Amino acid sequence: MRDYFIRRLLLIPITLLGVTIIVFAITRLVPGGPLERAIMESQQLNATTGVSQQVAGQNMALSDAQLQVLKEYYGFDKPMLESYVDWVLKVVQGDLGNSYRYNEPVWDVIQSRFPVSLYYGLVTLVITYLVCIPLGVLKAIKHRTAVDNISSIFIFVGFAIPGYVLGALLLLYFSVRLEWFPMGGFVSLRFEEYSTWGKAMDLVNHSVLPLICYLIGSFAFTTLLLKNHLMDNLASDYIRTAIAKGVSFRQAVIRHAMRNSLIPIATTFGQNIVLLVSGSFLIETVFDINGFGLLGLTAILDRDYPVVMGVILLASVLLLIGNILSDILVAFVDPRIRFQ
Repeated sequence: MRDYFIRRLLLIPITLLGVTIIVFAITRLVPGGPLERAIMESQQLNATTGVSQQVAGQNMALSDAQLQVLKEYYGFDKPMLESYVDWVLKVVQGDLGNSYRYNEPVWDVIQSRFPVSLYYGLVTLVITYLVCIPLGVLKAIKHRTAVDNISSIFIFVGFAIPGYVLGALLLLYFSVRLEWFPMGGFVSLRFEEYSTWGKAMDLVNHSVLPLICYLIGSFAFTTLLLKNHLMDNLASDYIRTAIAKGVSFRQAVIRHAMRNSLIPIATTFGQNIVLLVSGSFLIETVFDINGFGLLGLTAILDRDYPVVMGVILLASVLLLIGNILSDILVAFVDPRIRFQ
């Protein structure tokens, strides 16, 4: 099994090369890149001022020398393959390039957004597993009882409502009408002036509504996933055999059925690693949270390709590492599995 995970780790660089090559090619081939936008903005500026320049017999806002400078600045002065090799060599040295929009190193831009999404991701992950696993067990044991039916109503209603739609409703009622919570943001503008306790309360006050939106979808998926698999295992022959041999129902659930039911939960754990930082750009937009997901969306809309490549690279690394962690958890939960 050790050799299996070593091979999986060695495949990470190869997979990253494939992913980044595809994304890098897309950023070079799609129309409306930063160079075209710079030319269009310059043409619009000259049109409003009534100024035009005749270059090569055509109306153009920029000269050939200015276009060459822009190509060098945006990295479009070299062939695609050569530009990609240069980018990879810089990444190996820890340089992700400079952002077109923020005019700062990409790594600094990502670092400023990373703690925000990491905070919401970790809190969401911990609360989800702490609540959904016991709730899934309770619903499986109390199947078709009042507890199961009532909780299923809330779960399905929550699953049917998109997080960003719920966020808008929560803001409208609890922030605008009742004024219980702030309108948005990660912390208050005067956060640094507060005491330690004041900072903690301000952070909690800003986190309540976004966390509800983050949790509402994952609650339904995790709870029902565990419930359905636990019910299948409780109906299996090995559980009936264990109970017939004198094992109590509680021990049969905890020691036998529960362990097998956690396998699908462990399988999906790797995907949650990416959600730790990617979050939901729609929820971040509604609550005006400068997180990692909103950064990626803004970079795509602004054609900020260095930031796009940095976001894709980090998300891909986390996804690949998360998949390996999922395999480790599956092997730990189910002793029958041995990776070769």
